[in-house]
Amino acid sequence: MAVKTVSKSKKTSAKAKKDLSLPLEKTNFLIIGAGILFLIVGYILMSENSVNGFLPTVVSPILLVLGYCVIIPYGILKKPKKVESNIQQTVTDIASASPENVRTNIKTK
Repeated sequence: MAVKTVSKSKKTSAKAKKDLSLPLEKTNFLIIGAGILFLIVGYILMSENSVNGFLPTVVSPILLVLGYCVIIPYGILKKPKKVESNIQQTVTDIASASPENVRTNIKTK
């Protein structure tokens, strides 16, 4: 019995190594990096000493809102194109399945 559990644990560890992948791709990280760049520029503009200036009171908050609320969330939520095409292919495969290929649980006499 101990031998079976050892072999099962080896199989599951090999399966876990195979399934280990990052959900984000290079394009996601580039978009998130652009958002962080917006934040850095926004904070640099905000650190200007003038209280009534145009850059610290108008441009800087716009850059920060774009960075925090638009660009970074878009970079996190953007799905890679190959996943979208795989989903579309699966949907077309299911739609084109003929009734002969689909098993049913109806008993016939």
